[in-house]
Amino acid sequence: MCADAAEPRLSRETGIEKRVAVLIEPGLEDLGYRLVRVRMTGSSGSTLQIMADRPDGPITIKDCELISRTVAPLLDVEDPVPGAYQLEVSTPGIDRPLVRPSDFERWAGHEVKIELTELIAGQKRFRGELEGFEEGEVRLFYDRQDTGERVLIGLPFDRIAQAKLVLTDALIAAASKQGSV
Repeated sequence: MCADAAEPRLSRETGIEKRVAVLIEPGLEDLGYRLVRVRMTGSSGSTLQIMADRPDGPITIKDCELISRTVAPLLDVEDPVPGAYQLEVSTPGIDRPLVRPSDFERWAGHEVKIELTELIAGQKRFRGELEGFEEGEVRLFYDRQDTGERVLIGLPFDRIAQAKLVLTDALIAAASKQGSV
């Protein structure tokens, strides 16, 4: 079992995506993986994308194959997706979504984009240097829109709609060291 299985995940899935997430997340955790997100894509919603990672290192193609072989029969039996679809299991990639407090800690020092569910400090979108996670808040250095002053802000984890690393040379170098590229 994944050591951080109880760690909260930013989950903004709804409808089919939420049904799939609820269905597959326990099985992924039993295998030692963590669900990052579930998304229906394609012009007619014909691709079901399951993005997963491992808490102890990068996910491999063999990991994606194992996840696919594990969840496909479950999806066939439970049938949460109406009609035909393609199943795609993928890694989060270098400019990955950040969905758990540990993600914000692990990638501290890197540039991130964060979108909130409501205004904080007069804005919903922030871009800056990730400082980490502390007491339920994502800590971020950013340049204020009104003054241009660089400030540290705490953004409540439960008000984050989405967060994503920004692809930079420093991120590529860090991901290379961790074996993520």
